Amino acid sequence: MTFIQKILHRPFFIKLLHWEYWSFHAVYTPIYLYWLWLCIKARSFFFFNTSNPTIKNGGFLMESKKDIYDIIPQEYYPKTIFINANTNKAKILSLVNEAALKFPLIGKPDIGMRGLSVKKLETIDDIIDYAQNSKVDFLLQEFIPFEQEVGIFYYRYPNETHGHISGIVGKEFLTVTGDGISNMETLLSKDKRFILQLPALQKAYGDTLQKVLKRNEDFLLVPYGNHARGAKFIDLSHLADEQLTSMIDEVCKNVDGFYFGRMDVRYNTWEELKQGKNFGIVELNGAGSEPTHIYDPKHSIFFAWKEIIRHWRILWKISRINHHKQNMPYMNFSSGIRMFKENSAYVKMISTE
Repeated sequence: MTFIQKILHRPFFIKLLHWEYWSFHAVYTPIYLYWLWLCIKARSFFFFNTSNPTIKNGGFLMESKKDIYDIIPQEYYPKTIFINANTNKAKILSLVNEAALKFPLIGKPDIGMRGLSVKKLETIDDIIDYAQNSKVDFLLQEFIPFEQEVGIFYYRYPNETHGHISGIVGKEFLTVTGDGISNMETLLSKDKRFILQLPALQKAYGDTLQKVLKRNEDFLLVPYGNHARGAKFIDLSHLADEQLTSMIDEVCKNVDGFYFGRMDVRYNTWEELKQGKNFGIVELNGAGSEPTHIYDPKHSIFFAWKEIIRHWRILWKISRINHHKQNMPYMNFSSGIRMFKENSAYVKMISTE
């Protein structure tokens, strides 16, 4: 590796030269004026709360995942239980046994964001350890066994009978492939995407990263499709044909009061997904959803800004219709400021777990 290549493989330059790794504010600040214009048109800084009437704050921030699962038909998502923070070991084991949960499980904060504190749990000891380290209420959810995952962005105007898919993102999980010579840590240090995750992977796997994989042998490092945890996002929006749109529309119309957001789905095959077979909803996100297909490395920051603005306008229009046609009040200013403060404090709690 040349001197220039070594420089370009340093985390600072990887983030600087690839906008997909920029901070949230670095991406969004240049287009905040458009958001302000929508606020002025709505005569509210927090108009988004009316976008999804049955979800707290419209699903923008501080919404409970459990409350969202409660409005999704049970056949669409895996078995899930809610655990209060500081619940004792005996009670947790009782709840797990009562629900007859099957390993592996996923532990995640009830109010979560960007994959923070999400962990795969293989044993009872893993559950107890996760609970002891959690400062917040959390969910235990059976792991959906299907290998493929996509995020499907859906919206439906309240005065229309059919909804639309505005973006699809495919997710390549963080996986290292062996060459029969180098250990996993060496292989990881050669790939820019892996380099950014290396400190977390070293903490999670320790000496396991010294293992030499056979040639073409794959080792799954992060089993969920979160961009902040190293997954590569691929824009598959071109796959939103009539059959898939009809199926997703039917699912989403069965979620009471849901008009705008992204649904993360694990599935077996694409054809089965289009037919509504062999899939499970990992999460459903509301007004705070990003059109994550923008993070495909092939897209420029200008494409991203265009897509974000397009989705903001849809959000504004849906919120406006619910506000006027259903006489739903917008969130007042003090409540909106309190929401942001609560979110900031909450992020600090789950970021340190």
